[in-house]
Amino acid sequence: MMFGGVEAGGTKFVCVTGSSAEDIVSEVRFPTRAPEDTLADAAGFFSEFTSSGGVLEAVGVASFGPLELRLTNPEYGFIRATPKTGWSHTDIAGHFRRGLRLPIGFDTDVNGAALGEGRAGAARGLSTFVYMTVGTGIGAGAVINGEVAHGLVHAEMGHVLVPRLPGDDYPGGCVFHGDCLEGMASGPALAARWGRPAEELGGRDLHDAVELEAFYLAAGLRNVIYTIAPERIVLGGGVSRLPDLLTRIRAKLQETLAGYPGLAEHETPDFVVGAALGGRAGAVGALVLAEVAAREG
Repeated sequence: MMFGGVEAGGTKFVCVTGSSAEDIVSEVRFPTRAPEDTLADAAGFFSEFTSSGGVLEAVGVASFGPLELRLTNPEYGFIRATPKTGWSHTDIAGHFRRGLRLPIGFDTDVNGAALGEGRAGAARGLSTFVYMTVGTGIGAGAVINGEVAHGLVHAEMGHVLVPRLPGDDYPGGCVFHGDCLEGMASGPALAARWGRPAEELGGRDLHDAVELEAFYLAAGLRNVIYTIAPERIVLGGGVSRLPDLLTRIRAKLQETLAGYPGLAEHETPDFVVGAALGGRAGAVGALVLAEVAAREG
């Protein structure tokens, strides 16, 4: 069976077709523009696939948010109020359902990436884990006992409160909370402190940025560990690839856990790891969402 997958990001869309994470047969990437243009391009990719003889069972969409994920809500499948210009209250799932007349799986981009890493990446074989992306923003998806965690809304672990690093007078960049985890440790928060993107830093500036980032991310991950008790935490996004950052996060995490609850697993190098699927995690997760949608009809 063949499926379609869409990673709908704030800066780019990635559309794929394939039978599984290991068998992606076509892929296209294009910038995120106005909703009508961007969604038309995405639907057109799948229409071209089917018009050339391909058969899709379902399409999965892993989208930036915030999203309405409650099936009983009249706006299920919509992006809710978002800072992304022109995208608030856009009916993403409905657009694909009406245009393609296929079952549509729908979830957040980070939940999709979590499913992708669980199926074919750094969390393969685990039942309870967290995927966190650290880049333009900070977001995370939790898989608990094999199922993505949902409630009134999807998880917003990037907005947990964190202690302030002594001597850090940056006010925080989150437009809602100021100095939450995203406000203090996202890519824009680093760029605001040093006047240029983190990937352009070197020497002492890079060392200090990594130390600052490790402090805040370890503090945020302590909240995640004590709330969800994951078997593993997978970190993705551009900031997560800063040199030596994972090593420093692991060290800072041991400091902030302070020996409680004293699990040996928390001290191993494979407890906090980098994403294995890189830029394909969300698209692979979207294929998993499509599989589920096909089974459920």
